[in-house]
Amino acid sequence: MDRPVALPPDEPLDAGTPGGALPPSTSGEDAGTADAGLESATPPAPPGADLLAQGIPGPGELKRLDFRGGEPRLPIRLMEGRREATFSPRGRMRMRFGGAVEKMLDAAAGTRWTVRVTQGVPAVLSARVQLSEHRFADREGLAAAQEEWRARGIPVRTHVLGAVYGIAGKVIDNRRSLLLVDEVLSHEDAMKRQADLLQRFGVRTTLFEEAHTPARGILEVRDESGAVVGLAQDRLDAESPDGAGFDVRQVEYGVGYDFHGFEDRTFRGALQFSVDRAGLLAVVNVVPLEDLLKGLVPAEIFARAHAEALKAQAVTARGEVLAKVGIKHLADPYLLCSEQHCAVYRGRTGEAASTTAAVEATRGEALFSADGRLVDSVYSAVCGGHTEDNDIVWGGPPDPSLRGRPDILEPTADTPAPSRLAKWLAAPDLRAACRLSSFAQPSKFRWEKRFTAAQLDALVARLGVGRVQAMSLSERGVSGRARVLSVSGDQGATQVRGELNIRRLLGMLNSSMAVVEAERDAEGRPTHWLFRGGGWGHGVGMCQTGAIGRAEAGQRYQDILRHYFNGAEVAPIY
Repeated sequence: MDRPVALPPDEPLDAGTPGGALPPSTSGEDAGTADAGLESATPPAPPGADLLAQGIPGPGELKRLDFRGGEPRLPIRLMEGRREATFSPRGRMRMRFGGAVEKMLDAAAGTRWTVRVTQGVPAVLSARVQLSEHRFADREGLAAAQEEWRARGIPVRTHVLGAVYGIAGKVIDNRRSLLLVDEVLSHEDAMKRQADLLQRFGVRTTLFEEAHTPARGILEVRDESGAVVGLAQDRLDAESPDGAGFDVRQVEYGVGYDFHGFEDRTFRGALQFSVDRAGLLAVVNVVPLEDLLKGLVPAEIFARAHAEALKAQAVTARGEVLAKVGIKHLADPYLLCSEQHCAVYRGRTGEAASTTAAVEATRGEALFSADGRLVDSVYSAVCGGHTEDNDIVWGGPPDPSLRGRPDILEPTADTPAPSRLAKWLAAPDLRAACRLSSFAQPSKFRWEKRFTAAQLDALVARLGVGRVQAMSLSERGVSGRARVLSVSGDQGATQVRGELNIRRLLGMLNSSMAVVEAERDAEGRPTHWLFRGGGWGHGVGMCQTGAIGRAEAGQRYQDILRHYFNGAEVAPIY
């Protein structure tokens, strides 16, 4: 393992430096507080070492990446908001009770234990309304947003999340600039402020929350007979020193979705029980990144897909996880959750032999641009035959690694281009990788969505234009995806900007690679609106179905990723 070397904040990371840690940069009016960085003073753990004895990351350390043992271990929330949780070790277990005098409890494999929170006190949170988020390099976009809100009479401030840090001569920079309303509020008052901004300016916002006073509580441990065998203040750690992992009963998943339910699951790594922001129990899996990916990649791609496509997915997923550290769940006792908000993760329960092999074959590998920086390795399900530029979909500066490009395996002289979108969408035999893949779904490669006039009027009612008379998509990118929807009605006209905003307005349209036509009655009044389009998802970065098609055509995962990420190269970071 490369030993990290600290560098001053303004000194560039030398590619020849074995490893480095750069503190978070600051910009604008407010310094960023996320402190993701390398654990710089801890030597690597020898094989078979008891990681619990070294200390599982505590609440104050959760925003850091810990490269002890050669790869980072990350705290992933399995569930929260519970009064109690029941678990069993699959091997010998050791529990550590925090406190002035540390106490240990050893137990045999297969024993059942229940942790219950008592005397829970919620965290004291503060909130600001978040108006927008910008890539750290997007100084112009941030400045324009500041000026726009100040012109509206709203005082604002900036805040930087994430960090820039390095290891093995590679740079990982996941900094984001947030634009916040410059007033600290309670959660309830912040929600009222959001409603006010929506009503006045038609802008949907999010909340930026921080915990000023951590939640508190007593964690009570009971054995199979129900007897209390120990108490811990705020936090309890459990590890199986032989690496056997744990079974956790009735893990809640899909909260807020139609598929919400409970399932007994098995996890690698260690468990940490802590008090969540509501003063209830949070169950956290502290797991090495590679083991996390084994339980995560199968949820992102078909496990039966070609091995080279699975390797490509493993590399992109690894970069995605690294890019999220210190960005989410700032007021919670974990780094990431195991739901759609972060990354779907079922632990060992969700693993498949094929995706595990792909993770192991690409251990420690991520995508890096020509200047040695981690690529934002995003992906979508079906690109529709052409990927899109990042700035068309999300705004901000162009990313050289995220340039839209054709996904045609065998282009011919008469292959239409997305610049002639109607012809492109109607082409019958397009040799697109995501159309030729054995996992291709024709209804996602090309699709139609038809609304009645009444349905569409209801969807766009909040725009205040009345009954829609005309509609058009414009400002298209290289794939034909639009970033502006113009709507005219009998009470006015307006524009909706942003690829995702357009799709959400229209009931999560499959993509904005679409054309729209009005069907009218004899008097010229709209009766229906027909959208004809291609692709499923934003279309930036790797096309997952296309990656399978390319693998089936004989391409290796490095070539697949090089294609989708404009020449970026796969390289190991540990």
